[in-house]
Amino acid sequence: MTVLIIEDEELAATTLQNMLKHIDPKLQVLGILGTIEDAVNWFKSNTVDLLFMDVHLGDGESFQIFKEVVINSPVIFTTAYDQYTLKAFKNQGIDYLLKPFDEDDVRAALTKLNGILKTKESNVLPQKIDELFGKTRNRFMVKVGKLIKTVAADEVAYFMAEDKYLFLVTKDQKNYIIEETISSLEPNLNATDFFRINRKFIIHINSIKEMYKLSRNRVRIILSPKPADVEVVVSEERAEAFKNWLNQ
Repeated sequence: MTVLIIEDEELAATTLQNMLKHIDPKLQVLGILGTIEDAVNWFKSNTVDLLFMDVHLGDGESFQIFKEVVINSPVIFTTAYDQYTLKAFKNQGIDYLLKPFDEDDVRAALTKLNGILKTKESNVLPQKIDELFGKTRNRFMVKVGKLIKTVAADEVAYFMAEDKYLFLVTKDQKNYIIEETISSLEPNLNATDFFRINRKFIIHINSIKEMYKLSRNRVRIILSPKPADVEVVVSEERAEAFKNWLNQ
């Protein structure tokens, strides 16, 4: 599979390239482009199997590229902001990685792409968002020993990533491990009720007990139930979007 990275931050682009090489040495990165102009010129005479595309480039939003050239390749968007999710999925997006993401997030996105391709005989990506990601999740399957049960979305207080595990914590203080990643789960949640505040937490609006303003526009949150030995802080990159979410 050939890959093109469209990213104007040199360190971010190099880090992503190294992640891809480590995940699958057969992935061939054809190049790294940093501007809309460079990308438009490249696509006039080239094609690629997969794109990793930052939303914010030096000369504008990368969505402008789709207005100037036809792109049929699937795109994994990368950005520090979540307000472009819907727009991304309308422009060949098959996943949306929030910075700073890690190798597990990239691996999960590639796994999702492979699953989509395998289910389509023609290898043509579906265009409807609900075909890609399914409808908004109303419940989650969890295991307790040999027992399998479901937890309704309105029973969830928050999701917490810890080491290589993702925990679902309910409002009545029950903890379950779910076999998903925080990045693959996020697009399927009701955006009115749930918000990803940082790399580790997706919280439900009703789980917020108190909030305190910190330096650099960050916000400290007291959750109910309170996670043990963890300070819950909205990251600086997500603070503005978080405030917009609160004001819906």
